[in-house]
Amino acid sequence: MTKLLPTLTVLSQTEQQISLLLDISADIHWFAGHFPDAPVLPGVAQLDWAVHFSRQYFAPLQQLQAVEVLKFQQMIRPGQQLLLTLEHTAEHTSLFSYSRNGEKVASGRLKWSLTSDA
Repeated sequence: MTKLLPTLTVLSQTEQQISLLLDISADIHWFAGHFPDAPVLPGVAQLDWAVHFSRQYFAPLQQLQAVEVLKFQQMIRPGQQLLLTLEHTAEHTSLFSYSRNGEKVASGRLKWSLTSDA
């Protein structure tokens, strides 16, 4: 059975920031067909997780308005562990950063509205 989200461990959490340790297993749905002989986690999955976990841990985020300064710097493969750091800042913005062994893998900024009407 495939799954959409990685197994995670909350390493630290405050009202404005959370650090999550993600176990990237081969049975994650996003690896299917991307690429069969050398699976790589697509950037859209990394963005989806940043949005998902931002909504989960930083209420009352509703509508994603924009994705800015999105950078994918290294490939992510099954069997790796990543540190996902999410920081909710002023002006309804979430910063996210994935790292592995102290090196940045991907990062970006999410702009939110507080209601689904915006």
